[in-house]
Order: sequence, then structure tokens, then C-alpha cells
Amino acid sequence: MKLGIIGLPQSGKTTIFNALTRGHAPTTASAGRIEVHTAVINVPDDRLEVLGRMFTPRKVVHAKMTYADVAGLDGSAGKSGISGTLLNQLSQMDGFILVVRCFQNENVPHPAGSIDPARDIASMEGELLLNDLIAVERKLERLEEDRRKGGSDKKLVEKQVELFKRLHEHLSTSKVLREVEISCEEEKLLSGFGLLSRKPTLILLNLGENQAAPECRLTHPCPVISLQGKLEMDIAQLPDEEGRLFMKEYGIEELGLEKMIRISYDLLNQQSFFTVGEDEVRAWTIQRGASASQAAGEIHTDMQRGFIRAEVISYAELTSLGGINEARASGKLRLEGKDYIVQDGEIIYVRFNV
Repeated sequence: MKLGIIGLPQSGKTTIFNALTRGHAPTTASAGRIEVHTAVINVPDDRLEVLGRMFTPRKVVHAKMTYADVAGLDGSAGKSGISGTLLNQLSQMDGFILVVRCFQNENVPHPAGSIDPARDIASMEGELLLNDLIAVERKLERLEEDRRKGGSDKKLVEKQVELFKRLHEHLSTSKVLREVEISCEEEKLLSGFGLLSRKPTLILLNLGENQAAPECRLTHPCPVISLQGKLEMDIAQLPDEEGRLFMKEYGIEELGLEKMIRISYDLLNQQSFFTVGEDEVRAWTIQRGASASQAAGEIHTDMQRGFIRAEVISYAELTSLGGINEARASGKLRLEGKDYIVQDGEIIYVRFNV
């Protein structure tokens, strides 16, 4: 999973990036310059730690989350759309965290001259929407040319024309594409097209210390979270013991890192399952609604190809029984087929033959 941290210049994107990743990326990059800081972090999961103590494996492997601090968007893409280099970076993201400045700082002037979260959200989403509108119009022009030439699969071209006309109509009314219902067949047609306003988006209100979150009316509904970015970054960069004391002093029960990862999972519709054994206890990430066969494929493609059955037990049942042997003895380890829908936190053993 890869989430891009975006926002207007001076909104505190890199501060948030450092807070989430315990990083030390410089927070004084020049406005307008295309820069990308990337960090892969372990996903905290208390269940994985419990399983590690239960099985005492040689190693415990966490699921991973990638955050990318993407600089370069400034709300002024204009008629030509977002530049190719920046667009390429944004297209690679599974979703966006849109950082919105709410804090006051005389030493860091806002590019627009004042703090106005609603205005900034509209500006950023408008830039993504405009870019998609330009991309869809260009695609329709190419499809019309294919129609005239008659060389391509006519049925496929007609399906694409119908889809992109619908997207164009939606964008022309200033609505983002994540609000459009897309069928599985249409998803295949859009594969690799990288429309930015289709990507799941979380709005993060970047607050000053002890600042209350302002009320924001959103044109396009999406999840909203508030974070005291500078304070969170300062705590994240401290040694663990000092960080805990600092949190206690400020009455902070949970760091933004843990909260953001949970919300990121919800944003991208992801969940975790586990594999356990003497060699390794590992957390894996899959889409909610994924099948046992798809989960096997996350572990290894051979497992999906030669899938026979999956032995499955919930985390709660396994931990209450005390181990796999006890689970088998009590008949709680179920056999499931390839179409079984995996639930969050389940422990899975895959039987396969290749």
C-alpha cells in the first residue's frame, strides 16, 4: 500500500511525513519543486506481537505501509494539466493524504496570504479534477480517431467511448471521479489510466499546538482527521522513553502514526491476515472481500496456482485455545475452499500442490 502525502506549499506535508515515519526529511523545500520523500514503515499490530510470543519463531514480520511526501502541487496546473514527472509520481499512489494548513505562523506565510482550509481543499481537489478532465478529453479524442480509422476492436472502442463520455460528463459538473460507480469490467478498461480524482483521499487538518480543529464544509465528501503536526513530529523523533514521557505530559494517548495507519487501512479497504510457524510469524495485507485463493497468492504465486484447501482459524479463537494443536484437537481449525472470503485477523495455513 502506498499513500501520497500532498498539499499546497507551506501546508506542512513534510512535517506530517516525518511524524508518520519517524523521519528527518528537511521541511524547508522550495515551493513548486518536484521532490518525493518515501519511507516504508512497519504496521503496528498488537495481534502480531501476541502470536510472536505464542509461537516464538525465528522472526516476526510486520505488514508494510509506504508513505510518500510529494511536493510540486501548488493549485496552478492550468489548461495543460499536471506536469508529466509529477503526474507519474501521483499516478503510482494507491490513495492520497491531503494535508490542509490550519496553523498560524508569521515566519511561514501562506502562499494565498491567509489561512482558509475550505479554500485550500477546493484548490487542491480542483487541480486533480482539472487534470482528469484534460486526460479524459484527450482519451476521447484518441477514441474518436480510432473510430474513424476502424482498425481497432469496434466493440471495445464503443465500450471505452461510452465509459469516458460518462466520466467526462461527471467531471464537467465539477465532481470528483471517486464518486462515480465503476463496474468490474470498466475497472479493467481504466487499468493503468491513473485518474487522480478516483483515488481514495483522506483530508488531514494540520493544526498548531493546542489548536481546535476548524469546521470544514466539504464539496466532495471524504474522511477528515486532525493532527498537531509539529508536535507529533517532535515526539516521533524522540527516543521511545522520552517520547512516552512527552506524550504523558501533553495528555496524548496515541501517536498519530498508529491512528493514521488504521485510517489508511480503512481508506484503501485493506485488512490483515497471519501465517504462523516456528520459522516465521508474519502479517499480510489483502483487500477486504479477498478470497482464500487470493490470500494464498499474496504469500506465493505457487500457492495460488496449486491451491487445494486453506486451514483457517480466527485470532480470537486461536489465542483463547492456546495454540494450533489445541485448535485442531477441538475442531476449531476449519477447512475452506478457494472462494472462501478471508476475514480480518484470521490465521491461514494453505494446502497446495504444484
